[in-house]
Amino acid sequence: VELTDVFNSELNGKALAPATISAYAEYPKGSSKYWAYPLEGDADGWAYRKDLFEDPKEMEAFKAKYNRDLKIPETWMELKDIAEFFTRPDKNLYGLGIYTQKDYDAITMGYENVLFSWGADWGTPDYKVQGVLNSKEAVEALEFYKELYKYVPPGSSNDFFQEVNNKFTAGQIAMGMNYFAFFPALANSSSNPYADKTGYFANPKGPSGKSFAALGGQGISVLSYVSDDRKKASMDFLKWLASDDVQKKWAQLGGYTCNNAVLQSQEFLKATPYNQAFADTMQKVKDFWAVPVYSEMLQVSQANLHNFVVADQGTAQAALDDMATKHEDILKKAGLLK
Repeated sequence: VELTDVFNSELNGKALAPATISAYAEYPKGSSKYWAYPLEGDADGWAYRKDLFEDPKEMEAFKAKYNRDLKIPETWMELKDIAEFFTRPDKNLYGLGIYTQKDYDAITMGYENVLFSWGADWGTPDYKVQGVLNSKEAVEALEFYKELYKYVPPGSSNDFFQEVNNKFTAGQIAMGMNYFAFFPALANSSSNPYADKTGYFANPKGPSGKSFAALGGQGISVLSYVSDDRKKASMDFLKWLASDDVQKKWAQLGGYTCNNAVLQSQEFLKATPYNQAFADTMQKVKDFWAVPVYSEMLQVSQANLHNFVVADQGTAQAALDDMATKHEDILKKAGLLK
């Protein structure tokens, strides 16, 4: 059921972080037509070992090598340097964990963190892909993501959220890319021996000066094919859920709200060690193609990205050229690209 008429009024849409409205509610993108309420915000961020970053000897050695302080990276290049610095195979310590898994959407989500931050994109709002996905910036971003793969532990060729968390809690990595939905396990001392030494940060900036994060989470919608009574009950629930007070309570219970006032409140920011990074991230979320044929497009990106980054086949340009051609074919067959 289209929610446009009630989105800003009865569904309190004006209270939401703008990026989450586009990410979870709007279709087609840029149309100002809304079909969902942003229920569970989520995106990629980072966990890091504060004890390593704040160790005086490590800080001294890092500054001697890179001529700057060892701290949370502000740019992706700084993050790569930190990953390189902490990669010590003889000590079973590596710089980072990233998404590499070929199944579903893992490596695609990992790559788009840098794709967007390099100023590139999957395509244009009118579904053109050629010259966009295989642009110079997109190629550089993919080459960079493969560079990061140099600093992962052995056996990281098929990693997603669980594998990254496992390597973090095993003390194998200094930094771990993951969705915020999986950080509670790292903040819990029963599942992470480094819990009290774990910090969190949002994605850094790319060469474009921009920073984005791969979207996770869910919107919630009203189904059009149920009875009118159930539609009304669903709408009543959404109106209740979207209110400021309920969103505040939702956050207190551990829900990932997209309500800006709650996100910016001191109570929320201090509630968990990762909430500040989450609040920062919800301002810069972007997604893969939000179209009915997204799954077909994912299969193409997953195969090409994995072949280049993990299997070391071909070039970044060739991988993205193939993706661009096949993505446009899928969009044409779907009637989206004219």
